[in-house]
Amino acid sequence: MKLTFSPGSPFARKVRITAIELGLIDKIELVPATVAPTQPNEAYSHDISPLRKLPALILDNGEVIVDSYVIVEYLDELAGGKLIPASGAARWKVKSDHSIIQGMTDAMLLCRYEVGVRPKELLWQKWVDDQWDRTWQGLTRFENHPDILTRPFDISQIALVSLLVYADFRFPDCGWRAAFPKLAAFHATMLERPSVRASIAPAA
Repeated sequence: MKLTFSPGSPFARKVRITAIELGLIDKIELVPATVAPTQPNEAYSHDISPLRKLPALILDNGEVIVDSYVIVEYLDELAGGKLIPASGAARWKVKSDHSIIQGMTDAMLLCRYEVGVRPKELLWQKWVDDQWDRTWQGLTRFENHPDILTRPFDISQIALVSLLVYADFRFPDCGWRAAFPKLAAFHATMLERPSVRASIAPAA
């Protein structure tokens, strides 16, 4: 299998951490790819995904799986189901928490594009503020309802640490640690996991 990725992508990081945790990383070749707003990548659009998003998992038979969560589901199924509960209330709790974190990450990425890529004279500050508030409200939710931080290890926790790593990378002065001490403690613990450390280190 091959995984298209960028070292800074929180979505690709989530998949990389998952693959390490599931013992599948040695079966996946990491393929660096560049996709960015206003920068067409016709080969990627044609051969991998017309959405030009990272990551994508290219199977050995040539089939392509897109969307980081769908890729994680695929890998988790290969490994026998370790990170996503198979059924019942726990399954829907984990999937719902993950969906919130996915949306928070999307919002943070939109802030990054608006501030870092869009021409300064066209910057829409209210848009940035609105997107950032979506992320901040999500962090507030998990700080105030911290069961996600202490339950058995699952994909929503991987998504959350990937988001926080991205916050440090793109918005180092946003002050999330001071605002959310429970999340800061969770993040520090997660950084001790070999899978998380490996995803932050430069990819081989």
